[in-house]
Amino acid sequence: MAYDHFRPSFFLLLLITSSLTGNTIQAEARHLLESALPEIPKSEIPLPQIPSLPKSELPTLPKPELPTLPKPELPTLPKPELPVLPKPELPAGLPKPELPSLSKAELPKPEVPTLPKPQIPELPKLEVPTLPKPQIPELPKLEVPTLPKPELPTLQKPELPKLPELPKLPELPKPTLPEVPKSP
Repeated sequence: MAYDHFRPSFFLLLLITSSLTGNTIQAEARHLLESALPEIPKSEIPLPQIPSLPKSELPTLPKPELPTLPKPELPTLPKPELPVLPKPELPAGLPKPELPSLSKAELPKPEVPTLPKPQIPELPKLEVPTLPKPQIPELPKLEVPTLPKPELPTLQKPELPKLPELPKLPELPKPTLPEVPKSP
């Protein structure tokens, strides 16, 4: 993925910003809890008394009685009868139609007409005219002027300053380790 190298820095930035904003919100909430609310002065004005309304009762009405109606009777209709149709029959006296038969001798044979071969006219051979070779005029040779070689001035070689000699350190003897006895 193209954004793999941004992930660690993104999470680090997210961690830092969340830790900074979380502390300020907690501090503001604590400040609101600790602050005292101002007391509202009580008024000495008596509250007006509202007169109570009498309870109203709904009058009871007698239940209406519905008259009973006789059930209507459906008239009986006679069942319709379908007339029986006779089955259609073919008349026996009709002759069968026959297809006319043609013999093979009566059919004409297809003939392919012979066409004459088309004659292609002969084209005369084309002659390509020969052109003389073009002559290129010779150009005079140009002379390149020679420039004198520049002379470089000779400079003296710079001399390096001598470094001061370092003090000689005393030679210390080489430390020797005690010999460990060999076990049998």
